[in-house]
Amino acid sequence: MAAASSQREAQAAAEEEDIEEFDPIDKLQQLGINAGDIKKAKEAGYHTCQSLLMQTKKKLTDIKGLSEAKIEKMVEAAKKLCPLHYGWQSAREVEVQRSKEIAKISFGAEAVNELLGGGLETKCITEMFGEYRTGKTQICHTLCVTTQMPLESGGGAGKVAYIDTEGTFRPDRIRPIAERFNLDPEAVLDNIVAARAYTHEQQMDLLIPLAAKMAEEPFKLLIMDSITANLRVDYSGRGELAERQQKLGQMMSRLRKIAEEFNVAVLVTNQVISDPSGGAMFVADPKKPVGGHVMAHASTIRLSLRKGKGEQRVVKVVDAPNLAEAEASYQISAEGVIDYKD
Repeated sequence: MAAASSQREAQAAAEEEDIEEFDPIDKLQQLGINAGDIKKAKEAGYHTCQSLLMQTKKKLTDIKGLSEAKIEKMVEAAKKLCPLHYGWQSAREVEVQRSKEIAKISFGAEAVNELLGGGLETKCITEMFGEYRTGKTQICHTLCVTTQMPLESGGGAGKVAYIDTEGTFRPDRIRPIAERFNLDPEAVLDNIVAARAYTHEQQMDLLIPLAAKMAEEPFKLLIMDSITANLRVDYSGRGELAERQQKLGQMMSRLRKIAEEFNVAVLVTNQVISDPSGGAMFVADPKKPVGGHVMAHASTIRLSLRKGKGEQRVVKVVDAPNLAEAEASYQISAEGVIDYKD
């Protein structure tokens, strides 16, 4: 099958390119770091040199069996191997580096892609919030497929990790979407790893073995659908709000590091709640996303989804460092997200 062949070729090429995107922690042996110490770091969830540089030395000392002196030596070695990830660069150098690394993954609807400057961006967290039936999970399923398309076709030429907290991931939904984009449904399903998380603790724990997989295989998208559902259940009391926000902040911090460490797009869906401060008389849609300021500051790009007329759904850029505040329409079909047909 020609489509399946090109799919495999694109991912094989991506595997070669991914070797340059991050430095496996095993490289530290070249600078005299003991293999046994590297193994201990891996067991604690550190699989790349970049992961060491993204963590505080205080946190690194929690690695069992490694002294402060050994941690210091490992960090200094990682700095030498990753000069671009530690230190100053000119704005021009940053621009050139981003142009080489950043991929834009198609949403399946051209109007939405245009709104986002090409699609879902790697190396950052995109938050998508809206009430039920606005298409959050359907967008996630569509991106599971488009991520696997070749780069020149608007894909990421990579695999997908899907953390499902609400029990809404449906593999059978993937098949018709894959066929729409002329991809082999079986190959597409094989390139998606999914996990069900019943608590916020499981959500965090799942990220440790996932980092190990990302260090070995060419992933380009991590989906967490949704990021706040378990936290709202696990911390439901009014007196637990501060702790809930702290846990949310820790989770978003970990996701941001994964996004940058492995050059993957991170997409998190979020629920909305009624906003008592915005009366319905004065505000068209008196709802706000869960998570407050913690979520607002931790997300790189924020998208709100709402229902339009009939099958119309509307996505709005609420906050982004490089995008204008604007809207685009789309609709959900049997083949995933498509442009809205008026």
